[in-house]
Amino acid sequence: MKAIVFDEHGSIDVLKYRDIEEPDLVPGQVRVAVRSCSLNYHDVFTRQGMPGIKVPLPGIPGCDCAGLVSEVADDVIGWSVGDRVLVDPVRYENGKLWMIGDTLWGAYAEYVAVSAEQLIPLPEDVSFADASCLPVAYGTAHRMMLTRGSVNAGDSVLILGASGGVGTSALLLAKMRGASVIAAAGSDEKCEQLMSLGADETINYTTTDFVKYCREKTGSLFSGGGYDVVVNFTGGDTWARSLKCVKLGGQVLTCGATAGFDPPTDLRFIWTAEMDIRGSNGWQRSDLDQLLELTRTGEFAPVIDSEVPLHDGVAAHQALEERKFFGKIVINADAPI
Repeated sequence: MKAIVFDEHGSIDVLKYRDIEEPDLVPGQVRVAVRSCSLNYHDVFTRQGMPGIKVPLPGIPGCDCAGLVSEVADDVIGWSVGDRVLVDPVRYENGKLWMIGDTLWGAYAEYVAVSAEQLIPLPEDVSFADASCLPVAYGTAHRMMLTRGSVNAGDSVLILGASGGVGTSALLLAKMRGASVIAAAGSDEKCEQLMSLGADETINYTTTDFVKYCREKTGSLFSGGGYDVVVNFTGGDTWARSLKCVKLGGQVLTCGATAGFDPPTDLRFIWTAEMDIRGSNGWQRSDLDQLLELTRTGEFAPVIDSEVPLHDGVAAHQALEERKFFGKIVINADAPI
């Protein structure tokens, strides 16, 4: 099969579009002919190598995919060749997490072998591209905003790093709930795009101090200033500053730390504002089921920056790493089933 492969960890140069032999199915598995694979920054970490996580070499990135069942192991029941499916990237076995595009070969490929328990039926009225966007970024955002967090009509919500997959999903989910969204991104162009998605206000954090913006717009903590919900999955030097933007009794929601996981924290802001800090870790199947239904009914639509063929996957991955995108990049394939 054709795939985007790396034989060693390293820079973008280690990724190659080439032939690689499909692995044999083992009991309990199904082979999926990938139709769409959406990219996540996790793909970059997989290529670079992550401490403590053993990635099989050669490796294939790609956590999120949707496609058609092309082969079924003899012991698998309930699935047939040609079935439309969304793949949940993770499964647990004997207390250990296994994830395609990480500890298992991923979906930058014509085919991917997964456990049958990872398959979710894909309705005819949801496209492969839209479905492929849902698990990692959108499932993570759904769990953070609506399952673990509590975003409601009338809330004011500040989202830091709003232009990527998790950020745009958080924006859409907050607007779906009737909240007012203040979206922060790193360029005027991205801010304009966020306004087109429904953001009520935007902040270009490269030219504007978001803490100062918050104070000027809303006032001080004890005069009712700040936002009901602050979404910060970037961490790093934004973390301590973002705590200054929370309204008395407000929430901070986090699901990651792309800019650093051990920033300093001034505890005085936490107790003084009586804020509630809620963490969420990835997604559960229930989050994907709800997102899939919202997408099917048209209440929710993933934001897709571009769709490219598999043979252009290395260039797409480079655009991902350089953050030259808004929303999600999708790789499409059309191998026979």
